[in-house]
Amino acid sequence: MDYGHPLRFGTFITPTNASPQQPVRLAQLSERLGYDLVTFQDHPYQPSFHDTWTLLSYVAASTERIHLAPNVLNLPLRQPLVAARAAASLDLLSGGRLDLGLGSGAFWEAIEAMGEPRLTPGQAVDALEEAIDLMRGLWSPHEGGGLRGGGRYPVAGAKRGPMPAHRIPLWIGAYKPRMLRLTGRKGDGWLPSLAYVPSGDFTEQSARIDDAATGADRDPAEITRLLNISGREPASQLLDLAVAHGFSTFVVAADDPSSLARFIEETAPTVCAGLADERRNRGTAANQGRSRTAIASRRPGIAYDDVPESLRSTAVEPGDFAYPTVRSTYMRAGAPGLVLRPRDASQVSDAVVFAGRHRALPLGIRSGGHGISGRSTNDGGLVIDLGALDTIEVVDEAARRVRVGAGARWQEVARALEPHGWAISSGDYGGVGVGGLATAGGVGFLGREHGLTIDHVVAADVVLADGRPLHASATEEPELFWALRGAGASMGIVTAVELEAQPVGQVGWVQLAFDASDTAGFLARYAEATEAAPRDTTLFLMAGAPRAGQPPVVQLYGVVDSSDPDTIIERVMPFAQIAPLLDQSIQLGSYADVIANAPDTPHQGQGEPAFRSGLLPELGEDAAGLAAALLASGTTPWFQIRPVGGAIADVPADATAYAHRDALYSLTAIGGSARFDALWERLAERFDGLYLSFESRQDPALVASAFPAPTLARLREVKRRYDRENLFHDNFPLLG
Repeated sequence: MDYGHPLRFGTFITPTNASPQQPVRLAQLSERLGYDLVTFQDHPYQPSFHDTWTLLSYVAASTERIHLAPNVLNLPLRQPLVAARAAASLDLLSGGRLDLGLGSGAFWEAIEAMGEPRLTPGQAVDALEEAIDLMRGLWSPHEGGGLRGGGRYPVAGAKRGPMPAHRIPLWIGAYKPRMLRLTGRKGDGWLPSLAYVPSGDFTEQSARIDDAATGADRDPAEITRLLNISGREPASQLLDLAVAHGFSTFVVAADDPSSLARFIEETAPTVCAGLADERRNRGTAANQGRSRTAIASRRPGIAYDDVPESLRSTAVEPGDFAYPTVRSTYMRAGAPGLVLRPRDASQVSDAVVFAGRHRALPLGIRSGGHGISGRSTNDGGLVIDLGALDTIEVVDEAARRVRVGAGARWQEVARALEPHGWAISSGDYGGVGVGGLATAGGVGFLGREHGLTIDHVVAADVVLADGRPLHASATEEPELFWALRGAGASMGIVTAVELEAQPVGQVGWVQLAFDASDTAGFLARYAEATEAAPRDTTLFLMAGAPRAGQPPVVQLYGVVDSSDPDTIIERVMPFAQIAPLLDQSIQLGSYADVIANAPDTPHQGQGEPAFRSGLLPELGEDAAGLAAALLASGTTPWFQIRPVGGAIADVPADATAYAHRDALYSLTAIGGSARFDALWERLAERFDGLYLSFESRQDPALVASAFPAPTLARLREVKRRYDRENLFHDNFPLLG
């Protein structure tokens, strides 16, 4: 039976060490010839062979595209958790190119020779099944808790992880009934050798696998059929094996370069053409590569079968291996029904058109996934993840103009600009994505000196709600360009921005901690020091609930844009004197060093964010007292003040959709209790606007606080022109 899997070809190379580099050269040749897979047998007791894991690692570093696998891994001689961790590491290092063939049975004799008790065939099957469960458990760190095993592998509480780059398939080399049934229950593939079944009749073995799969509530088509061959078989025989028994990967066992070339150039194309004709004539559907369990995990209301062809290979559904890495953001746990991951602007257009056919569902747009608002994930809806659009290029050295993909993160941008002596003010966390910050505002460590991030955007590429791409600038689509800088998430999906960087060399990175027992006085003195400081100094304030029996602690952290230590100390002294100093650190480094503070790991946010935002025109005695009361209440674990004066105020209020240019401070706090809300509302009476990127509440009325009336009216006109049907409604609900 043909199960519809794509046809693939591999090589089976002897791992001889007589000429140490020969297996490596043959693997590289396999890649150049166009093979999909290169495999090596695993006989660790054979002195004439390389150690297979060492060889696989070396070959992975010596190739770029081709997948690698042991054929098959001698699991009785390799502890499964050690093998699993090695496999995950190699998969991560190779960019998701490791597959695993597993074998058991014959080599239990070697175990017996080492003094271990000999296993019966049934016990050997049980041991392999236990090993498979342990390996998959180790690759699932999101499941939590330690691993536990018994029987052959008495594991108690072993730590999970790391998670591989892709779901490593487990192909089982099996012939006997019990092993075949295990393949049907637990295997991702079956990997026999034609030499061991000379008749080529795999009917009985395939039936056992299919029956076991059905009994385990699996679709038999979930199990890939691979076959080791000599490469001398006629194309007609391989075609028959594909059509009659479902073999879709043929692995050529040969060490002769000319034989490998002859097969892939002559036999393989004939098999491909023949199978394509057979499938066309029989109406065989292409295998989608998802298990019955994964398909059952799909959410209602999503036309999964209609996902554009350009996006299918990277789309992630709830039942997919990669889903735990894309479901949540830094701040919020999510459960989207589908995450689309376009790789270029044309695929973003495809994703937007698809989303347009699902207007009733939530739609999240994600660049870096950090977003405090939590809006770049959802429950049961769609997410368009721009992480792959991460290019960074200098397009005009003289003008310091840089083009950056929306999925790049700011710490990567900072590092790319560092050799030029440039920087772009970009918040305080390097894990933030360019797309979100460069369309919302961007209150950063260089803000008082160089303004908001959006103040340096000179052009943007955007995909509109109907899928059309546009280039917006001061002279092209000027109204859209105006709206993108401050309310871009409501207008379309920005795929890239052009920005003008600023000359920034070494800077002072300042961290100070204070005894803020007089919290209200501290806040007022902080405001005085900030407003008196030169623009090259931007220090954020962070505080939280006081600890029992200890004085409240407030931290200041930020940048002095100077490479001169004396100047840095001079700028810091007025701040250092506003309260008793508990700790201090002042370091000289690049802006890239300052902003390189985000791990390159998947987001695992939990719960719902409860962030509040407000913009203060001044932080005088009254506002300082209310903020101090909020902190003293212990209802907020995180409270931040960011200065937004200086160069930010130099830009006219109507120049961008971010219009609250006269504000001096941006306040953000985490809360949610009734007491917190009451205290926050008292403070909010002093606000003049808010920054929506720091606001997690969904109340449409908040939009009127985020934008002054003339700005909001203008935004709504732009919205009606470019997104009349309100596809992009989950960020700033401009049209209700």
